[in-house]
Amino acid sequence: MGLFKLRKNKKFSYTPRHFDDKGEGNPFEIKHKFDDFRKTVGSNNGLKTKINNALDDLKGNPDYAANRRILFIICILILVFLFIIDFDLSIFFSKQ
Repeated sequence: MGLFKLRKNKKFSYTPRHFDDKGEGNPFEIKHKFDDFRKTVGSNNGLKTKINNALDDLKGNPDYAANRRILFIICILILVFLFIIDFDLSIFFSKQ
């Protein structure tokens, strides 16, 4: 009687369709295509290392217009946030 027998799982010999036969790399590894060129991806030990790697990556970017655009967007978002929380900007200006 088969009440106490456990059914065995089926085994298949599966090879991925786009896996090259040379055996380079893991076919099941999901990796971004720019990971090899960036320092910020991977294991970073501390906060100082993370910040230094991010700054080096930002300095290595030759597209300065994009950097200025990002800084401009960040400044606009900060001003909108200060407006929403009703922050008084007059404390930064001297009364004469």
